[in-house]
Amino acid sequence: MSNSLFSKEMQDQLKELKGQLSKGRDTNSPEGENQKPTEPVSLPTQKQVKKTVKQLDSEHIDDDKVLFMQAMHGVTQLEDKNVRSPVTNTRAGKPDATTLSKRAAAQGSESGDLSAGLSDMQALLNPVASEAYLSYKQPTLQNKIFDQLKKGKLRWYDAVDIHGCTIEEARAAMTRLLSQAKANNETVVKIVHGKGSEAILKTCVNGWLRQLPEVLAFCSAPPKDGGNGAVLVLLKKPKGAGE
Repeated sequence: MSNSLFSKEMQDQLKELKGQLSKGRDTNSPEGENQKPTEPVSLPTQKQVKKTVKQLDSEHIDDDKVLFMQAMHGVTQLEDKNVRSPVTNTRAGKPDATTLSKRAAAQGSESGDLSAGLSDMQALLNPVASEAYLSYKQPTLQNKIFDQLKKGKLRWYDAVDIHGCTIEEARAAMTRLLSQAKANNETVVKIVHGKGSEAILKTCVNGWLRQLPEVLAFCSAPPKDGGNGAVLVLLKKPKGAGE
């Protein structure tokens, strides 16, 4: 049995196509003598085709396969829009503000303890400039620890970037982050609020954090952690947590 993958009819058609492509002009045509020779068709050599087939781990190569590959040289496969493109794997990262906001809405009881008493109006009544350095601490906090926070010497455990969020999304994301830190016994987190021409989110974060008794202190981050576009927040250690 022949190893050819093509029917006898297709083999004849391919051979006929090969003959037409290899001719410079059709001498059998009545007008053949008056026709100008056509430019030779650039086809890959049989050796090149065999090399390609070998790379594809073909078990055998016959003339029909070589002929077909030569005839199909330069043909581009059409995109099948009915086939779903493979999903690019993305590196697993920390939850963004939208994710945290949705979690806060779905699991409101946990983060609601923090967000329930927050006043947007109180925060917005005390606007801050986009380049302003934020600084706050409770009187009971030691100045030594506060200085370490300002110098970036206290390691922060988790962070959220609220760029582009609405006030509601930013509030939910921030309180969700603080709730997660509390649950995980983490004492320092970072909130990236950005600056912007009106610094609305920066103003809100500054006002919200001052209203939360769980917050011992916060300050604008060192340049390596975002500078005046972010704050480092020091939280109280949960009761029962090890020193």
